Order: sequence, then C-alpha cells, then structure tokens
Amino acid sequence: MTTVSEIFETMAYGPAPESDKPALEWIARHDGAFGLFIGGRWTKGKSDAGFDVINPATTARLARVTQAGQQDIDTAVAAARKAFPAWSTLSGHARARHLYALARAVQKHSRLLAVLESLDNGKSIRETRDLDIPLVARHLTHHAGWAQLAESEFAGYGPVGVVGQIVPWNFPLLMVAWKIAPALAAGNTVVLKPAEFTPLTALCLAEIADEAGLPTGVLNVVTGDGRTGELMVNHPDIDKIAFTGSTEVGRIIRKATAGSGKRLSLELGGKSPFIVFDDADLDSVVEGVVDAIWFNQGQVCCAGSRLLVHEGIAERLVTKLRARMEKLRVGPPLDKAIDMGAIVAPVQLERIRSLVNTGVEEGATMWQPSWACPTDGYFYPPTLFTNVSPAATIAQVEIFGPVLVSMTFRTPAEAVELANNTPYGLAASVWTENINLALDVAPKIKAGVVWINCTNLFDAASGFGGYRESGFGREGGKEGMWEYLKPETRQAEVGTRNKRSRPVPRSALRVPRSQPLPPIDRTYKLFIGGAQVRPDQGYSRKILAPSGALLAEVAEGNRKDIRNAVEAAHAADGWAKTSGHNRGQVLYYLAENLAQRADEFAERIAGMTGRQLGDARREVDASIARLFSYAAWADKYDGAVHQTPIRGVTLAMNEPVGVIGIACPEAEPLLGFVSLVGPAVAVGNTVIAIPSEAHPLAATELYTVLDASDVPAGVINIVTGAKDALAKVLAEHDDVDAVWYFGNHAAGAEVERASAGNMKRTWVEWHPRDWHDGRQGEGREFLRESTQVKNIWIPYGE
Repeated sequence: MTTVSEIFETMAYGPAPESDKPALEWIARHDGAFGLFIGGRWTKGKSDAGFDVINPATTARLARVTQAGQQDIDTAVAAARKAFPAWSTLSGHARARHLYALARAVQKHSRLLAVLESLDNGKSIRETRDLDIPLVARHLTHHAGWAQLAESEFAGYGPVGVVGQIVPWNFPLLMVAWKIAPALAAGNTVVLKPAEFTPLTALCLAEIADEAGLPTGVLNVVTGDGRTGELMVNHPDIDKIAFTGSTEVGRIIRKATAGSGKRLSLELGGKSPFIVFDDADLDSVVEGVVDAIWFNQGQVCCAGSRLLVHEGIAERLVTKLRARMEKLRVGPPLDKAIDMGAIVAPVQLERIRSLVNTGVEEGATMWQPSWACPTDGYFYPPTLFTNVSPAATIAQVEIFGPVLVSMTFRTPAEAVELANNTPYGLAASVWTENINLALDVAPKIKAGVVWINCTNLFDAASGFGGYRESGFGREGGKEGMWEYLKPETRQAEVGTRNKRSRPVPRSALRVPRSQPLPPIDRTYKLFIGGAQVRPDQGYSRKILAPSGALLAEVAEGNRKDIRNAVEAAHAADGWAKTSGHNRGQVLYYLAENLAQRADEFAERIAGMTGRQLGDARREVDASIARLFSYAAWADKYDGAVHQTPIRGVTLAMNEPVGVIGIACPEAEPLLGFVSLVGPAVAVGNTVIAIPSEAHPLAATELYTVLDASDVPAGVINIVTGAKDALAKVLAEHDDVDAVWYFGNHAAGAEVERASAGNMKRTWVEWHPRDWHDGRQGEGREFLRESTQVKNIWIPYGE
C-alpha cells in the first residue's frame, strides 16, 4: 500500500500541506483496494484487470483501480434494480432530505474533494475549490428542491427506472453531480461510470453518500474504460443511458440503443463561437477569452475555441490577447496562483499537438507566449491561431485543449454564418454593448446556450445541452428533470405510508435529582431586527395550558413595537437582492436546525394545545417539510416570456412585494406560521409576523432557531400580543406593502378598510384551512400572493 509521503515524493511536490493531507490519506488508505462501490460497499470486483490512475502534473502513479467486467456490471445493475422500488416510492420530501444531506456532506468534505479532483485531473486547485465543488453542492441542493416539489410539479410522471450514467474526465465530479442529482431527485437509481483517467472523486462521493445515509444500492459506481461503458449501454436491465463525451462515441451509443426502448440523453462535443462586435469592451473581451478557452486548459466541451472578430478591431484585440497570454501561469495544479494546470493524459496531449501541427501545415499563423511550460508532466501552453480559413481543420475539429483559432467578419449576418459553420451547436458567446444587436444575433445562432457579454456560466437552475451534433437532452433546470421522468401508465396506490411511532417525551428521559433545582424563569421577548427585544410598554401576557396551568409569558406588543419592526424590515432590503439560491440555503438551514429540536417543539405544541404528542410531532414534521418546499421554490418561481406581437420579447418578472405584515392563524401554531412566512421570505420579502394569539410559543421558540440559521437581521420579525389589534396597526402603516390576515371575519374587514390609506395589497381569509393539505397549505397560491409581476418590453433587431 502506498503511503502519503511516497505519493508526495514521487510527485515532487515536497512536504504535503496540512490542508491536502486528508486527500492523500484517503488515496493511501484505498490504494490496492480500489474496486467498485456497489450496493453501499466496496468490492474488488470479479475481474483481476485494472489500470493505474496517473497524476497529470508529475506523471506519478496515484492508485490502482478495477476494470469492471460483465459480472461486475450485472451486480451493479442488480443492486440498483433491488433498491429501485423502495427509493422510487419514497415521498419527495424524503428524497429531498437525502439529497440535501449529500449536499451538506459535500460541503463538509469540500477540501478533500477539491484536492482529489486536482490530483486526479490536473486542473488548478483554484478552479476545483472555487467552482467545481461549490457547484456540486449547488446541484445537489437545487435538485433536493425538485424532489420536494416533484409530486406537484411533475404530477402524472414517475421515474424511468435504473439509469446508466457515463461521465467524462474534464469535470469529473461536477459531471457526476449534473447526472445523479436529477436522476435521484426523480426517484431513479443509478449505475455510474466515471472516466478511466479520473475515477477517484466519483468513488469518494459514493463513499460519502453512503456515510450520509443514502440507501444501499441507490448509487453504484463502476470503474473502467470504454469497454465497461459498452457493457452498460448494452445491458438489458438499464432503462436509460445518460452520456457526456465525444460526438464519435455518442453516435455509437445512439446506434447501440436504437430499438431497445432505452431512454437516451447525449451531451457531446462542441466548437463554440466567441463573437466580438466592434463596439465591445475589449478589456472585458480579453478576460472573457481567458475564461472561454484557457479555463481548465481548454478541456471544456463548450469552450469558446473559435474567436470571430469584427475586422475593424481584430488587430487591436489580438495585440491585447497576446499581452494577456504572456501573463498566464502554467504549473503545478495545487499551487493556487496557477492559471492553467496539466492536460489530463498523454493521449490527449498528443491529440492537441497533432492538431496544432495540422493548423500550421494548413497555413494558419500560430503564436504562443515566450515563456516555457514545465517539462515534467503533461503541460501545453496557451496557443493562438490567426489567419485561419473557416474550412481549416482547426476551425472545424474539436481540439479540446488550450488552442484558440481566430477569424474575422464584416457584418452581423456574416458573423452568424461563420458561427453556424460547424456541425456542432453546444454554446456560443456574443460580445457587444448594443443590446438590440445581441438579442437579434443570439436567436440566430444554432446553439443550446448563448452567453451575452459573458462565457462559461453554469448553474443548476439553468438547462445546459446542445443542438445538432452536440447532442440532445438537457442537464439542469426543470428541463433537466424531464430527462429522468416518464408518464405513469397507471394510477395505483404504491403502498400505505408508514405510521410514525409516537416519540418518547423528553420528560420520560430525565433523571430525577435528589435536590431539584428551581426552574429558570423565562419570559419571551419580541424578535425584531435579528435580536430579542423587550416590548415598548413593558407588559406580558400569560399563556396557559388547556388545564389552566401557566406555561410561559410572552411580550405584549404595541404600535411602537410594530413601527420598530417595520423599520427593521426595511433595513433588510438587501434580502430581495440576494439570489434565490442563497435564500433557499437559509431556509434549508432553518429546516435543518428545526429538525434538531423537533421533539422539543412537539412537546411545546402539545402542552399549549392539549393535543396528543404524536399529533404535535406531525405538525413539526410538516413544518420542516414546508420549509423544504419553499427552500426549493426560492430559485424556481420563475417569470415568463409573453408572446406579444412585437419583434422582441416581453419579460414578465416576479418581484417581491416588499414588507409584508402577516397575522397567522390560531390553529396549527407552528405549521400555520411557517406556511405563511416561508413563501414570503423565499421570494425576497421581509416580514413582520404576528403568531397565534392563543398559542404563540411555537413561534417564540423559533427565535433561537432563526439566530442559528443565518437569517439576516430584519428579514423575519415577530411581534406577539393581541393579533387583531396589531394586524390593524400593520394595515394602517404606510411603509407596509401588504398585509395577510387569517382569523375572524370582523377583524379581517377592519384590515381591508385600514389598508385603503396607502392602497396596500391584502390577503384576508376567515374560513379555516387544512394546513397539512399540500393543496391548501402550500404552493403557487402563496407564491403569487408574495410577488408582483413586472413586464419589461424589449424590442430588438437592427
């Protein structure tokens, strides 16, 4: 077995930094035993065949990995098939919890995964640390949201079954997340094959997923080269193949699966145009080119490898590019100051060299920086070709390396013609200060993704995929979920839900003391501006149990307390500018922390209301699930593009209302509170909430949960007291943008009358709702009330 010191000695890196040692220890611990991860455990596999994983920066051996054969694939598929019934019939919320737990585990092990990725692939640690691993967690979290919403948003559809997924070596772990997150969210089970050059992070993630509690057999990882992939493609018990890789292999897979009934999605090669018009900001363009073609050493399927420049600025841009190329740094990937790491393998390095030589032979002008690349390892310098013919080999063939070819155009029409002069259609980038021109050109380019004045932007909320020979299907966004769903052919009950066992009260677990201590007095304050504050008038109200016993005292809020809460809510206006993803993260964190105290909250609700403890616990669990729902919706409640009769687009954008006052229902004191506050803050509003007057302790107990959950000060403010009187104060306040009232008819009418002062929006109901019912207690109705629509008309075209 290899030791950590031996790995670093052979890699010529010197002493291992403390932050990198866990990755090396993980490799050393598994080296010699790196097999397959099937059915929740490591197995050596049935074959003795294997291959070495090489570090591209030093050519040193990292580990030995199994070459999976037919029996291994059979075992993995059988494990996935066995796990499918239980996983596919789990509730969406349960699957959401599993994906959320995996996302959290990735964040906990982020440095381990970033270093492994850099060692395995040769890419800069700065890229793996700051881009790859955060995006992995982002995809898992985002798709936890789709799992949560699956039953309502994909009604009538179910999982495909067992999915075979084959990922490339350029983004080894990120591609895994792109693939498994939607598949698992939809209820499928997975057999995954990472690329033979870069299997380590996929294996590590499988181990982490097992430790995070993902059920056995849901995610299985088999290693091997193209022969292993072929066995997966041809396996009769795999229901879908999802492949990312070369167009050549994609063709083979399409032919192999034809007539088999297998679903298929392919994300293939690209030769993406990077179009620069004469009014573009050239300094921004230069940095865009760096990100487009020299990011990840150009080993990016959507790399902007064809630079199409207006002839009037071509010379100036090329001069700026050459100056910038002189400053790029190529070297050991674990050096965080490095811009470019190593090419993944000798075969890829040789392909790059061969195509560059072909470009020179065909008459193009090659330019490289004056500095020399490291001689140890698989390094290649950034390269620029000018005087390139559109029909040249290097202008048509995907090089998949740090090589940029430049051509010129005169008119927008010629730019579009050049952009489309390729069999591919994965992505494109358009650079101009003229928004009319950008929006005119973008729809004419035959590509699945078009970036305007930016490049290589990816996110879980946005679909990614190509046209033509760049494949079909999408990954990411709602469109990516459809790839892993199929219509349900029959409506039937899958099974009865397990009844929750009644939780044991904490009081039953307490050990009596021989000399009991007196209780510590606790009076609940108000929660305003992220702090617990005493009420203005200094009064409290007693909260009694159904038996008449005193449970606690809460602050009695008044008009001045409402005024202070409104000021705090306005001061938190940055919440609306926070990304939906970040708002969702806060709500997930809130749910996570509430779950840690579920028993405590259930006891408190049972004590206040006189309900059975099991019934109170179901309310807490439903509240946690509802927080998951609105965490999921935070980056998914999208606007629309209206079909208005203009040459352009009309964008309907959902915007938060602003400051919302919410008077919560009396029944279900925690679930009712969460069901109203959750959607409001999910889309960017700030809130002054008045909890149940009779049972406010469920909300006041949330103070410490909010404190611990990164909820920014002023986003959620809680004022206890006489609900109807406080709601009327909110309705009269000119700086409150909307009021929601759930209570009695008379007080609701007062709220509506009082709102006329500044014509604020109101949502008033006095009929009871079943807050446990997903149709009554959550969903788009609440999100619509939380938002207002702004329509933006954008005519375009020259």
